[in-house]
Amino acid sequence: MKDLSLHIMDIIQNSVTAEASNVELEIREDLEKDIYSIFIKDDGCGMSEEVLSKVLDPFFTTRTTRKVGLGLSLLKQSAEQAGGKLEIHSKEGIGTELNVQFSHKNIDRPVTGDIAGVMVLLVSANPNMDFTYKHCTVKGEYLFDTKEVKEVLEDVSVSDPHIIQYLKELINENLNTII
Repeated sequence: MKDLSLHIMDIIQNSVTAEASNVELEIREDLEKDIYSIFIKDDGCGMSEEVLSKVLDPFFTTRTTRKVGLGLSLLKQSAEQAGGKLEIHSKEGIGTELNVQFSHKNIDRPVTGDIAGVMVLLVSANPNMDFTYKHCTVKGEYLFDTKEVKEVLEDVSVSDPHIIQYLKELINENLNTII
């Protein structure tokens, strides 16, 4: 995958498949410590120890529509090529946590990509789920929380085309103040 936002979408799609109702995404950029990290946590069905032990194998998948599961293994490879690592923890019935770290300055670290577009796509495609997206840099932090958005919107769906466009602009404007 060309950028990190596509990896994030792939991982969160796994959370959707795992029937999560809440997904948390946190991106931290620390130039002083040379760290770029992505943390994703969900409250989905989680994985058994057996599945967890195989989940980074590109030739393993729990899906029946294909015989390979490249998402996590490609993300792990990208992290390691950029001086980082990938850790995944999961408990059946509780959920899954994924932590990926990169060297921020490493030339092989993929760019972030269209994170606003990915978040809006995930939110609009899954209006019954709750998402939080937190992005932290030395300039500050931004928090996008669909619970707050839904409260303000009242009876208007987050999948309404006008709302989708507004949310993308809102996220991008706020990210531009801290990146």
